[in-house]
Formats: sequence, C-alpha cells, structure tokens
Amino acid sequence: MKRLGLVCLIAFLAGCASGPPPPDWQMNAKSALERATAAYLAGNSRVAGLDFERARAELARTGRADLLARALLTECAARVASLEFDDQCPGLAPLAADAGPAERAYAAYLTGRSDEQQDLTLLPEAQRQAQPAAIADPLARLVSMGVRLRRGEAVDAALAVDTASAQGWRRPLLAWLHQQLRQAQAAGDAAGAERARRRIALVLGPQ
Repeated sequence: MKRLGLVCLIAFLAGCASGPPPPDWQMNAKSALERATAAYLAGNSRVAGLDFERARAELARTGRADLLARALLTECAARVASLEFDDQCPGLAPLAADAGPAERAYAAYLTGRSDEQQDLTLLPEAQRQAQPAAIADPLARLVSMGVRLRRGEAVDAALAVDTASAQGWRRPLLAWLHQQLRQAQAAGDAAGAERARRRIALVLGPQ
C-alpha cells in the first residue's frame, strides 16, 4: 500500500488511463471528493457536506475501511488547514480497527498527538518536510502549518495567508488572517493588525 497522502485517495480513484474503464463507484467517489474539498475550502459548507456524504456513500459500497478512512481524513485535513480543530476526526473511530497503520498515524498527526519519531515514515511525504515553505502542494502546506499551530509551535501566518490567497480559498484565508491579526496584536504591531483587519473586511465583503 502506498503511503497515505492528501491526494493519494483521489489519485487511486482516478485509476489508470491506459487500463480498462474504472467502475462507477470509483469515478463517482473521486468526483464527489474533489468537489467537496473545493467547496469546503471556498467556504460553501452546504455543498461540501453533501459531496463528502456522496463520496463516503460510494466508498462504503466497497466494504473497504481503508478507503473510507482516507476519505474522512481528507475531510479532516481540510478542516485543520482552515484551523478548525476537532478532538478527533468524526466517524473515524469505528474504522480504526480495520484501517491501516498509515491511516492511524495520519489521524494522530492531524490531531497533533503523533510521536514524529515513531510515525514519521508513515506520514505523507509533504508532512515529513521540516519546513512548511518547502512543501509544494498548497493544501498540504496549510495542513502542516495548522498541525504546528495546534501543537503550540511558532508558525508564519503570512505564509499561510499568501498560500490560501493564491488559491482563492476563502475559508482558510479568513482563518489565517485572524491568526495573523492575533500575532500582530501580541507583538504590539498596530499597523500590521490594521492591515489584517482591512483584508478580513475585504474578504468578508459588505455586511
């Protein structure tokens, strides 16, 4: 089994272009998971919820706990990237016994409870990078920074803001702008705090 990554499930579901046509459940789950993740990051909770549920329903047809666990972890990772921290990934506990060690390690990582010395080789390659700036994938970068913040480590909120902004991801952008505002206030940086407020207001639009 390949090591778990944020996009490995979608890559698996895409199948091999040179092989036979993939089954309907595979394509349906892939499309739903991609739409759900995009909608969540854009801030559209209703659409995201519907499509995540569709993806889970399609994967449940296979009876494979590992695939369903990866779909749930993809959803949880998007929340961590947006600084929405849960004690655990909802719905994952019943699957834990039948999920693989990579899924369990990644779940622990997302909640900030993993022992990196023990679980490092089981984590996605991006999450094994020492510095978030070295992570090429924007979502993986935000996840890494969210986990670090959850652990109480110092993070560069400006990098996260720039990453979310470049992708047009409204939900994590607002979350990281508020974090940038808190950092500026803690540092006594009145000008920086005001810049963050203006940008938050711009993203939110007329109230």
